[in-house]
Amino acid sequence: MWNRIENHIAENCHHPFKIQQRSSIGGGSINQAFLLEGSGQRYFIKLNNRDALAMFTAELAGLQAILDSATIATPRPLCCGTAGESAFLVMSYIDRAAGDSGSHAQLGEQLAAMHNQRCDYFGWQQDNTIGSTPQPNPPAQNWIDFWREHRLGFQLKLARQNGFDGPLQTEGERLLDCFGALFDGYTPLPSLLHGDLWSGNYCFDKSGTPLIFDPACYYGDREADIAMTELFGGFNEQFYRAYQSALPLDSGYQTRRTLYNLYHILNHLNLFGNGYLSQAQQMIRQLLSELAA
Repeated sequence: MWNRIENHIAENCHHPFKIQQRSSIGGGSINQAFLLEGSGQRYFIKLNNRDALAMFTAELAGLQAILDSATIATPRPLCCGTAGESAFLVMSYIDRAAGDSGSHAQLGEQLAAMHNQRCDYFGWQQDNTIGSTPQPNPPAQNWIDFWREHRLGFQLKLARQNGFDGPLQTEGERLLDCFGALFDGYTPLPSLLHGDLWSGNYCFDKSGTPLIFDPACYYGDREADIAMTELFGGFNEQFYRAYQSALPLDSGYQTRRTLYNLYHILNHLNLFGNGYLSQAQQMIRQLLSELAA
């Protein structure tokens, strides 16, 4: 397997590569990760079962789209493929360091610049994954319909299949019918999104330059990215101040934030189980209460 991966790297780098050292890297819950070193080169590699190739292909496309936007740094995607019973994704390796306040401000400014990269539709060039959950991205002209069908509705259907019925479904259906009122006076534009922007998916290199990685890219409302930065913490005041200065958020965001983060909590419910059920139900009830006010 490792010989096949060496050959893939060599073919895509257009110069020889032989693994001299392979180090396991922890921290991921879905894939195995390794640092490969040799021939004066270093690469980060993700491994999973062979049927994960489509997930890696979509991730590579997302990394390339961020790179092509020339707005914010990301590990350079090199190649993906299969070797034996495994699928793999190879990208440049980043030496991480702690960022200072200027680094966090730069992250906010550059994310705003990425969100200014527009498209003429919502969705993406291909389906991808959020964690290991499929994320459908068919092109759409109407953001509310897209979010209803391909984000919240999709996750609620998965939850039903996973045995989460009852109030989650009945109240979830009520929310699907009426959440469009949260967009009165606000028209989202299709912005290039990272799609899974929590604190574990950004870092700083040794020069203090921010990088984002592990994307689940699509074109959507930029508020969805900002909302997720608040879901699990890890983004500081300098980040938000710089983002707001570059691209101020619209009124109503504080409520729509709950709508957008509900998607990720439902996804965690489907991935990790019952521990997220109460939080998902509370978020749905909060939104229904605000809509009824």
